[in-house]
Amino acid sequence: MSEFIPFNRICRGLEELEAVQKVMEEGSWHGDGPVGKRVETFLSQWLGARHCFLTTSCTHALEMAMIVLDIGPGDEVIMPGFTFVSTANAVCMRGGTPVFAEIREADLNLDPDDVARRITPATRAVIPVHYAGVSADFDGLFRVLEDARKGGSKIAIVEDAAQALGARWNDRFLGTVGDIGCFSFHDTKNITCGEGGAFVTGDEELARKAEQVREKGTNRSAFLRGEVDKYTWVGPGSSYIPSEILSAVLEAQLQKKETIQQARESVWNTYRRVLEPAEERGWILLPQVPGYARPNYHIFYFRVQRVQDRNPLLRALKNAGIDATFHYVPLHNSPWARSTLGDVPALPRTEQLADSLIRLPLWPGLSDRIEEVAERVHDVLIRYFDSPD
Repeated sequence: MSEFIPFNRICRGLEELEAVQKVMEEGSWHGDGPVGKRVETFLSQWLGARHCFLTTSCTHALEMAMIVLDIGPGDEVIMPGFTFVSTANAVCMRGGTPVFAEIREADLNLDPDDVARRITPATRAVIPVHYAGVSADFDGLFRVLEDARKGGSKIAIVEDAAQALGARWNDRFLGTVGDIGCFSFHDTKNITCGEGGAFVTGDEELARKAEQVREKGTNRSAFLRGEVDKYTWVGPGSSYIPSEILSAVLEAQLQKKETIQQARESVWNTYRRVLEPAEERGWILLPQVPGYARPNYHIFYFRVQRVQDRNPLLRALKNAGIDATFHYVPLHNSPWARSTLGDVPALPRTEQLADSLIRLPLWPGLSDRIEEVAERVHDVLIRYFDSPD
């Protein structure tokens, strides 16, 4: 049997070990130390973000976003039904209501036209999720939100850029286009420290609030800068700051981001080239990248034409040693949404797209053998679709 190809494998080397060893020897392990501050500066300068705060996860960055926007009971936040639970939990944790909208068939990103249909006087924010590191349609979202603002509504954009570090909308890095951007450094992401995240914003008032929120609701950072003579509790907050050990791993990863990006792009492009004949024969649908998007090649997926083919194909791929998988169960169909949000509207397009999706292994070290892996996937498709019944 062919060697089993795992879905994900962390790109790691001696650099990460040496970075951790240095921090442990120097003895400053707590958060918000010199290494963490260097990483925040690096991310700010690279992305062109005025303010960057490292967090312990993208989940916590999203929670911070809802706190600084003062989301609370009676407030609605629109997001795709096709997303990770953290996007909705951040709203629910504040007593707000997540409102789920359809995604587009072309790129599995939030559909601006459906967002327009779901805006009400209670809408306070929209959270586009940049699926697979491909930009959401900001032109469409800006148009919709401008119409809403003419009607007196002020609606913030919080980018769930968990999958999108280094990707762009036109020439702007994702996470810096909206009011707030939230990133993930989970070990499934392109750049990782195991668990981690970042909150970025160009808004001075939001940055001031975010700084207090992640310092347990205190003005400690202002005190350390000499702006106040003592620090104290000034608002809601929590402990969202990663340790220096995690920041050191992240710094080492960021120093080789170009190498990681190039390897992932090679894997993504090879999959697409090798599987194009399967698309031409009508067996599958390959991912599309809009002209305004410059992806970071976080995920390679394809969709089957008939949802009943998805699970048998997943089994066939695993039998061939390919650890392929599906992705999110749409949140509007989840037990929690059904039990707590009342009569949640159906999202038939989202459901059909989610049920037809197959993700393939993609990690930097796969670039050395991606031709063989992609051909193995193609052979599975041939056996499944082209064999006699």
